[in-house]
Amino acid sequence: MTAAPGKVACVEIGGIPIALSTRDEGFLNLLRQRYAGFLSSSSPEFELEFDLTGTGPASDDDVRVRRNIDDDEWLIERGDFRARWTPRTGRGNVRQNANPYSLDSVLRILHSLILAERGGFLLHAASAICDGRAYLFSGVSGAGKTTMTRLAPADITLLTDEISYLRPSADGYAAFGTPFAGELAKSGENCTAPVSALFFLEKGSENRVDELSSAEAARRLMRNILFFAEDRALAEKLFATACDFVGRVPIRRLTFYPDARVWDAVRNFDRDFDRNFDRNFHEVPEHA
Repeated sequence: MTAAPGKVACVEIGGIPIALSTRDEGFLNLLRQRYAGFLSSSSPEFELEFDLTGTGPASDDDVRVRRNIDDDEWLIERGDFRARWTPRTGRGNVRQNANPYSLDSVLRILHSLILAERGGFLLHAASAICDGRAYLFSGVSGAGKTTMTRLAPADITLLTDEISYLRPSADGYAAFGTPFAGELAKSGENCTAPVSALFFLEKGSENRVDELSSAEAARRLMRNILFFAEDRALAEKLFATACDFVGRVPIRRLTFYPDARVWDAVRNFDRDFDRNFDRNFHEVPEHA
């Protein structure tokens, strides 16, 4: 049984509402269930119309994302989906399997393109709100992103254990919750907070926060940003955003032993950082 043409679920992630249109009642219900915490009554900025090709697993093929300059159109392809999206009109269409993981991939790629134009990005990182501030935890596979979220105290708000959503704000950057779950298989909370710090994780025998040079911070950041487009101009814009992020957000290496005490180091970071900043700011050189 199918729904009337144009049946829509509006999904708002990172403050960007996107209408997802389908004629398939079952797929519409899947949309509503999967993005339950992110459904919105806002007027959509963009719209994707879905045409289902049947059922099947998500593909392990590499995704290809390229822009047709003549038509001002993005073409997004993988073994389980093919999408076209025109930024000028904000509209696109997707042919895909009726698979929620394929759907997640299409949305992540679309948001990565939108964010790159607006000075933001998606980061392969867990993130959570602690005492009103957002903290990001990134690193290679197995570094401890999921472990950090599992160890979090009850008063911590999980934004994501997999894909962090970052946009510029008046005083730095803000992190937003996403429905893109990792090992926890749990959607993040649909809320936002200013970013206080980004930690690159390494497991060790103690909990320790160490400085990183700006060059090392930028290198690690670029390695973990989700970006798929074969587009030099947009890639250069994203690199400029990454450099701005490094200049405005404290980035550190967090070596941690996997028990709950690591969150004491996270909670104390702002206090120690502010204390050191104030001391360095107010110091007067002897020769002055």
